[in-house]
Amino acid sequence: MKLRRLAGAGLIAGAATLGYALAEAHWYTLRRVLAPVLPAGARPIKVLHLSDMHLTARQRRKVEWVKALAALEPELVVVTGDNYAFADAMELALEALEPHLARPGAFVFGSNDYYSAILKNPAAYLFGPTDSEPERQRDLPTEAFRQVLTRAGWSDLNNARGQLELGPERLATDLVGLADPHLDWDRMPDPVSHSQAALVLGLVHAPYLRAVDRLVADQARLVLAGHTHGGQVGLPLYGALVSNSDLPARLAAGLHRWRSTDSFLHVSAGLGTSPYAPVRLACRPEASLITLVPADA
Repeated sequence: MKLRRLAGAGLIAGAATLGYALAEAHWYTLRRVLAPVLPAGARPIKVLHLSDMHLTARQRRKVEWVKALAALEPELVVVTGDNYAFADAMELALEALEPHLARPGAFVFGSNDYYSAILKNPAAYLFGPTDSEPERQRDLPTEAFRQVLTRAGWSDLNNARGQLELGPERLATDLVGLADPHLDWDRMPDPVSHSQAALVLGLVHAPYLRAVDRLVADQARLVLAGHTHGGQVGLPLYGALVSNSDLPARLAAGLHRWRSTDSFLHVSAGLGTSPYAPVRLACRPEASLITLVPADA
């Protein structure tokens, strides 16, 4: 009898946890972060960081929430990949981004901007990064999506560079990005000589150690990434258990100084999940408003 009661209590607790995790996956939140990376005396610059929407055709509430973020009036919008899960959701992803396209923007893609979502064993995430499955055929309309963003003037930073003048002071800013390291597609673009930039920003989808190291070595003061989903399932008061990369799990979300440098890594916990594992636990879906401030602030 005692064993039956324990088993019953375990089932109830498991069902309650699953129900909570299913609900938490829809509790979108805006994180506000200060990043001390600007030159002395520079005025603050607001950067909206969006990542890992993993949109599916029925996620209208997520679309409306992302659209409403345009009211924040950022000086720069950064998107670090995995925008939609299936081809029939590309138009929804563009709708979500449409109010932001009038502002300066930059993007890199993740694996799920090329390949649609497939069913995987969720337990595999506990034992290291998931397979990139290079044998799969690309089945998402990547180029059509890319074309809309670049026609709006956004910088495509997949193994590429860009330049912007940001904020009311038109701060000269260099951009450098890498294609998805999770697919082993990351290659540093050719260096730029005689840059007059006061700030360098780096973008990458998956924050593998080699990728962040390369961007920081390229003088990036702030590297922005996604991919980890903040661990997606964490423990209260402890945090992420995994990062789905070689990044330590304790760095799977938020702003962190990179090693012993003056540079920072910001990892977005992202707004979505795989459609086959639509749960989050102790890790709410998020977008981030990063305010860049002087390093001596």
